[in-house]
Amino acid sequence: MTQERGKVYLVGAGPGDVAYLTVRAYNLLAAAQVLVYDALVDAQLLQCVLPDCLKLDVGKRGGKPSTTQAQINKLLVKHCQQGKQVVRLKSGDPLIFGRCTSEIEALKASGCDFELVPGISSALAAPLLAGIPLTDPVLSHTFAVLTAHEPEVLDWEALSRLETLVILMGGQHLPEIVHQLVRHGRSHLTPIAIIRWAGTPRQQIWTAQLGNILEQTTELSLSPAVIVIGEVVGLRKYLQPENIYLDEIIRQEPGETHFQLLPGNESTPTPQPMLSNFPPSSPLPLTGKTILVTRSVGQSSQFSDRLIASGATVIEMPTLEIGPPSSWEALDDAIAHLSDFDWLILTSTNGIDYFFARLIAQGKDTRALAGVKIAVVGEKTAHSLKQHSLQPDFIPPNFIADSLVENFPEKLDGKKVLFPRVESGGREVLVKELTFKGAKVIEVAAYQSCCPSSIPLEAELAFQNRKIDVITFASSKTVQFFCQLTNNIFPSNDASQLLKGVSIASIGPQTSKTCHALFGRVDIEAEEYTLDGLTQAMITWATNF
Repeated sequence: MTQERGKVYLVGAGPGDVAYLTVRAYNLLAAAQVLVYDALVDAQLLQCVLPDCLKLDVGKRGGKPSTTQAQINKLLVKHCQQGKQVVRLKSGDPLIFGRCTSEIEALKASGCDFELVPGISSALAAPLLAGIPLTDPVLSHTFAVLTAHEPEVLDWEALSRLETLVILMGGQHLPEIVHQLVRHGRSHLTPIAIIRWAGTPRQQIWTAQLGNILEQTTELSLSPAVIVIGEVVGLRKYLQPENIYLDEIIRQEPGETHFQLLPGNESTPTPQPMLSNFPPSSPLPLTGKTILVTRSVGQSSQFSDRLIASGATVIEMPTLEIGPPSSWEALDDAIAHLSDFDWLILTSTNGIDYFFARLIAQGKDTRALAGVKIAVVGEKTAHSLKQHSLQPDFIPPNFIADSLVENFPEKLDGKKVLFPRVESGGREVLVKELTFKGAKVIEVAAYQSCCPSSIPLEAELAFQNRKIDVITFASSKTVQFFCQLTNNIFPSNDASQLLKGVSIASIGPQTSKTCHALFGRVDIEAEEYTLDGLTQAMITWATNF
């Protein structure tokens, strides 16, 4: 059987929002087996791929460790030669101020098939989304697009004579841009607009003049930004929908002030604050945070979806593999004698899944549980039980197993309790407390958890490049296996060193106890011991950060 032929698609992602993707780009993402993406690609675009698509973050960030271009070239060739359909996703258009030439040369040298897919460049989209025309019958017959990544190589004398300039990668060099243009004859009253994160919920806009823009933006982060310089910037107030100019909703960062020259006051270089009849909208609470989510292989990514909806960039790193126990004998025996039990205790969705799968495998169904009361820990476990058309008889008020014993609805003395659990490392405290209360507890292995053999390359690169702000743990096992995994991958660093500068988020007290034992700290702990509670805890942390 011949191997399927691989192909690399060099795709433009547009300015950010998924709404500005081309139909071709969207369809390619939906079919991608490998996604290789840049730093400025918006996180929501990563949700367009299939769950099993390999996602590799190779973004370059100024002043920080980054994946080299040679490494990126090798990744594209490697996955293409393995017969994969690879999408190389670049912000904007792939051939505008990108490094496609190097990647195409590497693909051609290796005999790899490839295709270029255009995208909407931020050079065009950002001014449009800010209400700024790049051409006008009176004010601008031409415009030039340039990158200020290396301002020293530009012909500023020639550029200063052009009516409209659109500058990419110029946020860090704004003082030099202003200096060179004024030096070569451009008026200090020339209008200028800075559009940051164009086409995303984080979009911010500053408008002023060359003579006062620096004092307004000093000490502010302006990257990634598109800078528009020319008289056309002044048309913005006429081209916005009614009441938007001066009544504009701008997403602000704490401590930022946005200024704009008021109509009729263009000759005065003194900036005036933006006015608004609407409350300023805020960025999503986890905007700018990269969160590493540890979870089970194959587990639903609903938790990641919650974080992404709150603005986070999410990297998933499975740290648990769930499978059948080494022997079904004990569970099969318990299922054969279900009528002997008073209570069935289920503390996880894994326990439920494997228990009921084995129940059916033994030729039985939920009718075999008639007369047996069921206790579960947590709403998620209760929801999982409801998928089998069963309602729990008891859910403890707090979503931890210890609360189950403290609040049990009846005396346990003489009760026979079936507890299907993980084969090793289960809830010994729960069994001990139930036994102390007089119950006869029959523990049976329903499933086994083990450590995966590797971590996704995306997560490995994120650790190497120090991109992670927060790591989440939803169980003690994920903490333990994380340490085991990272020790295998990064033998020169123990887990505590690897997480230096990374905030540790725990779902509850038991998980936090393990974090303290292995890392020496916990920075964020959920008040409600659920994934929703953990999400809220991180939002509170980010808000107060």
